[in-house]
Amino acid sequence: MTREEKFAIVEQLTKKLSNTPNFYITDAAGMTVAEVNQFRRMCFQKGIEYRVVKNSLIKKALQGLGKGDFTPFEGKVLKGFSGIIFSPENPKLPAEVLKEFRKQSGNKDNPKPLLKGACIDFDLFIGDDQLDTLAKLKSKSDLIGEIIGLLQSPVQNVIGALQSGGNILHGVLKTLEERAQ
Repeated sequence: MTREEKFAIVEQLTKKLSNTPNFYITDAAGMTVAEVNQFRRMCFQKGIEYRVVKNSLIKKALQGLGKGDFTPFEGKVLKGFSGIIFSPENPKLPAEVLKEFRKQSGNKDNPKPLLKGACIDFDLFIGDDQLDTLAKLKSKSDLIGEIIGLLQSPVQNVIGALQSGGNILHGVLKTLEERAQ
């Protein structure tokens, strides 16, 4: 690969990383070409992108971002065989895809691909043990929906109480009116 090709890849990767607040770096060492292609196909079907990129190029792209501190990635994450999963909208979708792929492969003793690290809105998660935590994250739309539900709940309770009280009050007034006649 020539210097110009490397520069173009770093530039393209930097642009992709700056437009995608959520990305995962995985280790697919030991996977066959067929398994990598199957994983890539599964990612594509879920609307996320998986690319295999050299660690040195990932490091340069992260440095070129100018956002966040990615130095914790340098020691543990950016070594060996690396692939990046880009998830522009849903931060937990790559974790779900990783878990689903592992489940389908059936190799519980040596699950592949391993999660080396993830960046969710510039919060770093390092290690495969973080996969369950990432899979439980809520998307932005889920959180907004919960907040709206919480805000509507007291108002709905007050309206319900007023309406039920109004029916009772109406019944009492009607009974008093009937007695008076």
